[in-house]
Amino acid sequence: MEPIVSIIMGSTTDLPVMTKTAEILNDFRIPFEMNALSAHRTPDEVEKFAKNAHSRGIKVIIAAAGMAAHLPGVIAAMTPLPVIGVPIKASLEGLDSIFSILQMPPGIPVATVGVNAAQNAGILAAQIIATGDEAVMKEVVKYKESLKKKIVQANEELKGVKFQYKTN
Repeated sequence: MEPIVSIIMGSTTDLPVMTKTAEILNDFRIPFEMNALSAHRTPDEVEKFAKNAHSRGIKVIIAAAGMAAHLPGVIAAMTPLPVIGVPIKASLEGLDSIFSILQMPPGIPVATVGVNAAQNAGILAAQIIATGDEAVMKEVVKYKESLKKKIVQANEELKGVKFQYKTN
């Protein structure tokens, strides 16, 4: 089994957040790899990874970083692959991370999810993969239906919540 999605973290302190990405990809049966690479501490390794990911069969890169959060943008500058950035809440409520990932120059796009929104990064990666993989598309459709069912069920449960002036 060869990975088609790569999850890259600035450090392993991001793992508790990025586990949500791994769980989603695992649920969708999408082979992935996880590595820690730092745009600031291991720039040569980041460059080697980014320039070779496509030739290794990777189709989507999910890069998470906190604080200065340059990792997703640096990777995006060196690869033809789509990069999804996950801003990590490390300081300033994650605003520094989100701005670092979101404010990319023309020609270097990084799809950006919300602060610590690793689950959404996994879903977006699955949706990208699904455009060319019918089995993954079926998993994405099934997942979206499960979201709908959860809300329908929640609405049913709300009927049992009683307040003096609640009318439904």
